[in-house]
Amino acid sequence: MGQLRSIIAGLVASILLSSFVLVEAGDAAAAAREIARPGPKPSPPAKCEAPKFRIVVDVGHTPDSYGALSARNDPEFGFNFRLARLIAAKLKSEGFAATRLLVTDGKARPSLFKRVGAANEGRADLFLSVHHDSVPDKLLETWEFDGANSYFSDRFSGHSLFVSRQNPHFAASLMLARMIGRQLKEQGLHYASQYTLPVMGRYRRQLLDKDVGVYRYDGLVVLSRTRSAAVLLEAGSIINRDEEMEMNSPERQEAVAGAVAGALREFCEKR
Repeated sequence: MGQLRSIIAGLVASILLSSFVLVEAGDAAAAAREIARPGPKPSPPAKCEAPKFRIVVDVGHTPDSYGALSARNDPEFGFNFRLARLIAAKLKSEGFAATRLLVTDGKARPSLFKRVGAANEGRADLFLSVHHDSVPDKLLETWEFDGANSYFSDRFSGHSLFVSRQNPHFAASLMLARMIGRQLKEQGLHYASQYTLPVMGRYRRQLLDKDVGVYRYDGLVVLSRTRSAAVLLEAGSIINRDEEMEMNSPERQEAVAGAVAGALREFCEKR
């Protein structure tokens, strides 16, 4: 646990030094009240002018609630932060100058309302939440890594994309998710097909696009409560021992970031 705390502390320091961080004001309760308050009907999708198109790249989870542990006991938050920061930088270099990296703090559920509140108050045109995947606890196996008992599952691998029908811009969300999926497929990457299986239990999802791996997940706060188009990307499985190593490699991170940037260029051209 000492090593884990050191990792998280280092990540927090990196976040505080990052020039990309979008700082959100107010506490989670205030943000939740703001989200719950009836607001104006969603405006029609804005025409995309790349320099003015407000993209929020959300780092999934927080230093306090870091998500899954990888097969080698590294917190998901660190994977999310590194990849999301690279995606934000890539989008800026492609001309999307209004791109912002969103990092929140606190416990899991309050942080969800904080990030949605920040995106809505900032009038985001697009919300992309970056995560890395695991599996239900019942599918985990044990092994020893670095002298500690650890958990893994090499049964499944791959990325996945999620959208919500409760999002006011569901059609645009689905279009972007498909574009990202196609770009990832062109990079030679495959999507995680296990979400359709009964073994996933309460994590089982409806597959909307069997070619590129887009799933429906209505209950996610960050997808259903945002007033802009919204997509959640699970970039790969960090509980799979081989894919965890790949997700740590600059080559894989560049491939994913490049795929997202390519999809956003296409998305912008079609708006």
